[in-house]
Amino acid sequence: MKLALYQIDAFTDCVFGGNPACIVPLKEWLEDDLLLKIAKENAVAETAYFVQKEETIHLRWFTPDVEMDLCGHATLATAHCLKEILGVQGEQVVFETLSGKLEVLFEDDRYSLNFPSRDPIPSALPENLQKAFNFKPQAVLKARDYLLIYDNEAQIKNMKIDLSFFNQINLDTGCVVVTARGSDCDFVSRVFTPQATILEDPVTGSTHCSLIPYWSKVLGKTSLLARQLSDRGGTLYCKNETDRVIIAGNAVTYSKGEVYI
Repeated sequence: MKLALYQIDAFTDCVFGGNPACIVPLKEWLEDDLLLKIAKENAVAETAYFVQKEETIHLRWFTPDVEMDLCGHATLATAHCLKEILGVQGEQVVFETLSGKLEVLFEDDRYSLNFPSRDPIPSALPENLQKAFNFKPQAVLKARDYLLIYDNEAQIKNMKIDLSFFNQINLDTGCVVVTARGSDCDFVSRVFTPQATILEDPVTGSTHCSLIPYWSKVLGKTSLLARQLSDRGGTLYCKNETDRVIIAGNAVTYSKGEVYI
């Protein structure tokens, strides 16, 4: 069996930045075990698979470890693949996913994701999570992911993790997000996943489903500029819209290839 495979860097306008995602178009769904094996072999944060049935595009996301219920950067990368590589016409694409229908608008050189809002609520901090970081957060919230709120951007940049405590935490498909106000943007973040093949996710669209409503309330504004401070780095253009959030960014194609199974 031969499959097309495209690697695309999302939430960046240059290669080697943003978050790399592999995109694999399929005619029919393969067994879940095989989808996971391909994702492991690709060794990037997410591999996205899609199957188009008439006007509906079904989209799924796999890390090297598990299937995810929602992924921002691989959704953006799939939209880029459809538009720039596969020549899909129109001003938007709509995906059917585990998180419902997700719309992506084509806006000049950006892709604008319309995602569900996941407003976080105050939460207790698990003991192992408290011991895992070198700085103590000023507040802790939780939706799907834990959000640890810090005083300043320098703490986010200099965050260190003790894996002996961090990897004792089981969050299923959730992440731990550390965030603070930004110096040249509205807010910054970094994202870590315990017990995962890839500890730090370079740029994480789905965590902004909680970051956007939180920072929108704190800063008193609906349009926000966000940066994720991983080594690769990424920029996200955000809007808060009641029960939805808009997450926009750029993407660039890194490679086109084939997989032989």
